[in-house]
Parts: sequence; C-alpha cells; structure tokens
Amino acid sequence: MLAIHELVKVYPGPVTALAGVSFTVERGLLGLLGANGAGKSTLMKIIAGLLEPTSGRVELDGVDITAQPARVWSQLGYLPQDFGFYAHLTGAAMLEHLLALKGVDAPGGRKALVAELLAKVNLADAAKRKVKGYSGGMRQRLGIAQAIAGSPRLLIVDEPTAGLDPEERLRFYDLLAELAADRIVLLSTHIVEDVAVLCPRLLVIRGGRVLADTAPAAARQACAGTMFEGRVTRAELDTLRASARVTQSTVFEGVHRARLYVPDGAPPAGFEPSAATLEDFYLALARGWLAPDRLASLQSAAMSGAAR
Repeated sequence: MLAIHELVKVYPGPVTALAGVSFTVERGLLGLLGANGAGKSTLMKIIAGLLEPTSGRVELDGVDITAQPARVWSQLGYLPQDFGFYAHLTGAAMLEHLLALKGVDAPGGRKALVAELLAKVNLADAAKRKVKGYSGGMRQRLGIAQAIAGSPRLLIVDEPTAGLDPEERLRFYDLLAELAADRIVLLSTHIVEDVAVLCPRLLVIRGGRVLADTAPAAARQACAGTMFEGRVTRAELDTLRASARVTQSTVFEGVHRARLYVPDGAPPAGFEPSAATLEDFYLALARGWLAPDRLASLQSAAMSGAAR
C-alpha cells in the first residue's frame, strides 16, 4: 500500500507547493487531476524519492520513502513530464543505457531484457531506429519501458499524454490499463479525458491541496441536473459570461455553443438540460461553484471505489 501523510512542501520565497496532502492507495490506477502549477509534479517527485518534503512522509508497504529512499527505489518506476533521450541512439541502445544507469539486469542478460521490454510496449519493430525518428507516443512508450524494468510495485507517470495525437493516446491508455492490473499506478495529468477513461478513482488537486477524492461516476453525479447547453452568438457569449456560470464554450460547424452550471433556479431561454461530464465537475469544483452538500457524498464513493 502507498500511504501519503500530510505532505507539505514550501519552496524559498516562500511558495507553498503542497499544503498537507494525504491519501492511500492499494492497487490500480489513481488519477491526480489538476491544472499546471497545482502541485502535482512536486508530489510525484517526493513520492519518487527525488525531492525532500518540508514535512510529512510517504510510505510504500510500510517503508518510509522520505527517510529511506534508496530502500524503495528498486520498487519504483518513474516517467517524469520531461524525459530526456539521446536522439542519436537507437531505441534499443537508449533503453539498454537507461537500464545500466538504473542497475537493472536479468538472468538472460540486459540485451534480452531490452528486447522483452520493447516488445511489451510495442516498440520491437522500432528497436533499431534512432530515437530522433520516434513520434511523441513512441518516446513515451520508450519511457514507460525503462520505468517498468524490474517489475516495480509502484509506477508514477507525470503528464504522459501531453502532446500525443489521438491514436497514440489510445495506445498509451491501453498500455497503462494493462500495467495497472498488478501494481499501483499514479497518473498525474491536467487532461480530464485521461482520468475519465482510465481511473476508477481520482484526486483533484489545486493550490497544493486535495479538493476532492472521489470516483468519476460520483463526480458526475455531483453535477447531475445542474448542466445546461445552448446555442449562442459570440456577442451573447460575452454577455452570458458576466451573468451565468459558463463551464465551457465550443464552436461546432461554425456555431457557438455554451455549457452552463445552474445549481439553483432556471437556465436562460434556449438552454436545455445536458448530462454532466467529469470535466463539468472538475471545472465547477476548481472555480469554487460546487455547493458543499454536493461534495458531501464524494469521499464515501471514493473509498468504495478504492476497495474494489
């Protein structure tokens, strides 16, 4: 089990990146959702033993990572947001180099392990291609290959789908879901779709604090009956933003449409009820619109989801 206890991180300035984050997770995918600057990357680095917290602790299966990071590094796999590669190396040579740096080997030798890992992330056919010719998704899969070397108990991936095209993102979803079957996977992202597709449980982080710990279905239920959508002109949209809670606006085939959060009263004329999405919940929560009574049931939903 991974247990996070009241983590605080204050950088010089002072700037508080984390302000008392606590949660536990036993297995599977946990989504950490928040805007850039919310504190997610700081949290990931502390869990990975790369950054010392100001206070609090992290335990993996009872071992205090913050006090003894070296004891758990063999059980950790980490794919940071910005992962550097040597572009002139082939995928196989790059991965072999990374495994040597990590001190990971196998009974059949490191080259055999490289081949096994590349096959697992569907890069076997690109093993002899130089990394500079890899797409963004291929580079991410190469990063995952080094992260899962040694079959780590805990896998941390920080903003893994940023910049990927839709096809590569779907491939990456499949890979992460497979990896989460027998380990803890922490997915840190600002992309709501990543969490909606993959994670049975999510934490919303803002300003270094956990605003919600819940399941996606419970999060959508918290906004049930409050979402409305309608067609507007560009001029009407500017006026609407001043008088109503607009969660998002889109343009489809040249027509502007807006989504409104209306927890009480009636929506403006022309707006029809719409099913709530996880993005609606996230935006309403982040903007401080979600009423306390609608948040009350989320914690119990998260715990029941975690138990599964």
